[in-house]
Amino acid sequence: MEPITVGYLSLIAIAIAIYAGLHVAIALAGVSLFSVWAITGKLKLATSFVAQAATDSIADYTFGVVPLFVLMGLAVSESGLGRDTFAIIARGLQRWRAGLSVATVLSNAVFAAITGVSIASAAVFSKVAVPEMVRAGTARSIAVGVVAGSSVLGMLIPPSLLLILFAILTDSSVGDLFIGGIGPGLLLAFAYIAYLSILGYSRPDLFNMPSAFESSDHVPTRAMLPILGLAATVLAGIYLGFFTPTEAGAVGAAAALIIGVAMRRIGRREGWQIAVQTGHITAAVSFLIIGASIYSRMLAFSGLPTAITQAAVDTGIGPTAFLLVFAAILIVLGTVLDSSSIMLVTVPLAFPITQEMGIDIVHFGLITVLAVEVGLLTPPLGLSVFVVHATLRDTGITLGEVFRGAIPFALIMAASLVALIFFPQIATGLLGR
Repeated sequence: MEPITVGYLSLIAIAIAIYAGLHVAIALAGVSLFSVWAITGKLKLATSFVAQAATDSIADYTFGVVPLFVLMGLAVSESGLGRDTFAIIARGLQRWRAGLSVATVLSNAVFAAITGVSIASAAVFSKVAVPEMVRAGTARSIAVGVVAGSSVLGMLIPPSLLLILFAILTDSSVGDLFIGGIGPGLLLAFAYIAYLSILGYSRPDLFNMPSAFESSDHVPTRAMLPILGLAATVLAGIYLGFFTPTEAGAVGAAAALIIGVAMRRIGRREGWQIAVQTGHITAAVSFLIIGASIYSRMLAFSGLPTAITQAAVDTGIGPTAFLLVFAAILIVLGTVLDSSSIMLVTVPLAFPITQEMGIDIVHFGLITVLAVEVGLLTPPLGLSVFVVHATLRDTGITLGEVFRGAIPFALIMAASLVALIFFPQIATGLLGR
């Protein structure tokens, strides 16, 4: 069978397998094995191909950044620094209409500079911020929507697990992607704040009055120093060239654990939980990366990316139009697949096209991450929405309320995505490109 034909058939097979409920990594690896076998006619060669790709995918030094940043994020979460951050920022916004909602966005932005995982932010602030907002008089749908919407900042503001995954898939610089993520992350955070502030003054019935602010947490302002110091150490170390991203992850993880122990919030039980969760998340990510690596090599072997790239160029479509179409496809896929799975399937096909069109790799990476993150807020999957609902299920908040509250934030994300596509400097400006 012709390699190109096998390549096209493999895409159909992978789509069928994923929609049938097969784990994405298994679908990628299994279809790739049979595809190489179909191209070469030799099963032994196909198994050797898959084994070599699997070994190479996680043997690289750069991959060490994944468990280290996951460990750091979990240690920060377990230390309760997210709760402290929210209490302090909320107190500082006592006279701001919709102040608690704005505080939630700002707290998520600070928390995102450490965790790099949207789901962690959603879980933490569902417990911390939603009860405070509802108690102060904020409409429930607004309260849960703010938490779900602002949780996506965890994957934009560096360090970000999705940006690390993109760097591994495209063999690009993690540090450059982290720097590029600052602009889009701040843009989205300020867009959320602007929306909430306008809503606060146009619909005061949805929010607490300024006199109703009264935080149940009396946390001293100096309690923010550990999380700010940790973020500054890790990110400044990367940007100023003191650490590689992997070394920064190690320094950050060690510092987060030391802070947690020093604050007496991490003991033996908490330390064991952090270790187990780090192992589970790392194993899951490793499995996905192995499947993606095998899939990428199979595609290259079949010649499909080259054929698709040439076809895209021959259509005469420009870089901006291509990015708009690609982003729309990712948003549609986000209604049924999780963020990592979407990237694993689409990036190996789209990346060669962007290189041929001269699209900056950092610009493309941030567009990809922002587009797949829209899916965290849209039905029927909406992973962040489900996390918020699961965390607050005992309070009587329904899934429909969370989705309704998240819709405005999904629309703001889409608008920010369009702005990013038309103005690449949002992502590349700090890199001087």
